[in-house]
Amino acid sequence: MNAAPNQPMEIFLIIAGISLLIFMFMPLYRVVRGPTVISRILGVNVIGTKTTILIIIIGTIYNRVEMFVDIALAYALLNFIASLAAARFFQRHKQMNPEEDT
Repeated sequence: MNAAPNQPMEIFLIIAGISLLIFMFMPLYRVVRGPTVISRILGVNVIGTKTTILIIIIGTIYNRVEMFVDIALAYALLNFIASLAAARFFQRHKQMNPEEDT
């Protein structure tokens, strides 16, 4: 049995989620226009971190935080591993700045 919905808290969480979604566009610009590969990797990592927080907010809105925390943790772990793999790949190939290859 669920408790009565807390309307002000739900509105706050929706506004926080929309704000986070809007703030995701700033690192997205860095991913698309980044001057170096490192700045692009960092932008993707920031977007992944904000997505993890957004998943937790969605779980709080649906009153199923215990399920959404597992999803968020798995997503955060995949985000971290992908960032490490991309950084390791570009470290081995020494192509940190694609504009210098001309």
